[in-house]
Amino acid sequence: MRKINNIIKWISLSAVALLSAVSVSAIKDNGSRSSSDLTVAQTSANIEIPAPMKNSSEEILVRRGYTTSYNLDNKIPNWVAWHLTFNHCFGPYKRAGIKFQEDADIPEDKRSVDWDYYNSGYDRGHMCPAGDNKWDAEALMQSFLLTNICPQQSSLNRGDWAEVEKACRKWAKKYRDIYIVCGPILYPQKHKTIGNNRVVVPEGFFKVVLCMRGTPKAIGFIFKNAKCNNPLSSYANSVDQVERMTGIDFFPQLPDNIENKVEAECNLNDWQN
Repeated sequence: MRKINNIIKWISLSAVALLSAVSVSAIKDNGSRSSSDLTVAQTSANIEIPAPMKNSSEEILVRRGYTTSYNLDNKIPNWVAWHLTFNHCFGPYKRAGIKFQEDADIPEDKRSVDWDYYNSGYDRGHMCPAGDNKWDAEALMQSFLLTNICPQQSSLNRGDWAEVEKACRKWAKKYRDIYIVCGPILYPQKHKTIGNNRVVVPEGFFKVVLCMRGTPKAIGFIFKNAKCNNPLSSYANSVDQVERMTGIDFFPQLPDNIENKVEAECNLNDWQN
């Protein structure tokens, strides 16, 4: 049944993309939009969603503020993706008092639970951060579902990982919107686990960011799941490199000529200037 649900979800995502393409055709016909706007419109429908995973457990869960690919074996996400807009960088809702919670959409024997993290030595590290979901009460609550969480070293979670989250919000404000995918990096080895449910502890984390405003560009970041205090530039990589480390195909809806170009580049100055 879960496989059928996944197929239905992927069909739904494809249908949205098809409707977007139809809308773009209409825009081209009336000629009322700039070429830059057309580029964004052509690729805006679920562009952040990676291609289906190969040789890995995957349960697609569509939330108010993000989509997650949950690994039923590892009990952490494979990836979490979202479209961060200017308006989503603000909001009246606060995280105070919100507790991390089990995801009822996952069978009990495949879930992580809050108790798995107690005395584990690891933080409950958000993939899609609470700070990107203050615009909506439901979105903020859903960011605390454990299907959006990984065991993360505390100084990383509260330090350099938080810094790249702030940088993404800065870029969303600057460019009006960006597309983000992040998640764990698992080396080909036996993994440490925590809790009775044996939640896998990642060896590292990735984040890839795409901007389609003006000249399209993308950048990736790779972090070790360890103590750190380094400048953002020390983590910068091309999206191609992140794909090689994770086996994930990012931004498959992009036209090949755009995808090949932006995923090969790694120029943090293009984002910070």
